[in-house]
Amino acid sequence: MPLLPRHELNNLKIGVHGGLDYSEIQALGLAGDRILDFSVCCNPFPPASRVRQSLRRLKINAYPDSQSSELRSKISQKLGLSPDRILVGSGTTELIRMIALAYFNKGDCILIPGPVYGEYEAAARLAGAEVVVCRWPGWESGSVQITGLLDLVREQRPRAVFLCNPNNPTGHYLGWAEIETLMACLQDGLLVLDEAYLNFVERPWSSLPLIDNGSLIIIRSMTKDYGLAGLRLGYALAREDIIRVLRQVCLPWNVNVAAQQAGLAVLESDEYLRRSLRKIWQSKQFLVAELARIGWSPLPSQTHFFLVKVPNARSLRQALLRQGFLVRDCKSFGCPDYIRLSPRSLKDCRQLIDVLTRMKQKGELDEGS
Repeated sequence: MPLLPRHELNNLKIGVHGGLDYSEIQALGLAGDRILDFSVCCNPFPPASRVRQSLRRLKINAYPDSQSSELRSKISQKLGLSPDRILVGSGTTELIRMIALAYFNKGDCILIPGPVYGEYEAAARLAGAEVVVCRWPGWESGSVQITGLLDLVREQRPRAVFLCNPNNPTGHYLGWAEIETLMACLQDGLLVLDEAYLNFVERPWSSLPLIDNGSLIIIRSMTKDYGLAGLRLGYALAREDIIRVLRQVCLPWNVNVAAQQAGLAVLESDEYLRRSLRKIWQSKQFLVAELARIGWSPLPSQTHFFLVKVPNARSLRQALLRQGFLVRDCKSFGCPDYIRLSPRSLKDCRQLIDVLTRMKQKGELDEGS
């Protein structure tokens, strides 16, 4: 009799993400270093000089600090929050898995408004929870309302709600009053507030005072905004009692020495981030205007990335990839008619628009092409 895995793995969807699929690139006979990647929502510019300098001084002959103590201390100073309210992880996805392992029981109701990042559902299902996925009313118009979500919370009484804010992939961004209202509606339920893309919002507000208002875990990335996706780094913020519970399920040495050192460096790189964001928003404005000229209407987004409805997202992704450009086909988000674009440098954006313009002139962007 064969050895069978846990039944939670039956029909579990493997996450689909942006970024290069190197086996696909190899099969197409393409060179990965020549692909311009518009599919990932990361800072496209080289890391800050402080990061590069910090990586030259690595001591890799000893285990990393399991507590990430120095990095937690620096984050604490930056945010004005006690280190006991901070847990550092190897990216936000690891933190999502830790939360599910620590707090979800078999049969718990977990509510996930979408379209949104697929790893919330995967983590909840691995824990044996029952997942309720709902759609944000108005997500295609950019006028998302929280009323329907509140009604569903009252009806389902979920153990937890995952909320991505700003949301990936739509880019909508809820305000303080809406999050506070949701927390009050949840009562004893847990709100996991994913702020991985917070630094890309033009006018962000601070959710930190809400930590004492209820059961809230805020998770943030330290790699997307600073161009360090290959290192994997993020952190969770919550009350001390919640952080203590998460530490119980945290792997020893979960954050490697390179990521910890890079994290310390980026916390001293505010000017680098400001310069990068100015260029990213300039590129976004260019892309939105040029796509409109082509005849497409990008959806409103309060962050740098945005969705575009196209005649055939899957075939467009494939056609662009063969020409050296990668865009995100949003079928895995439940949005098969959309691609997601994240701006790169103006030079790269101009190259993408030139290719799309030529494809349009040849009729290759028409329905069914």
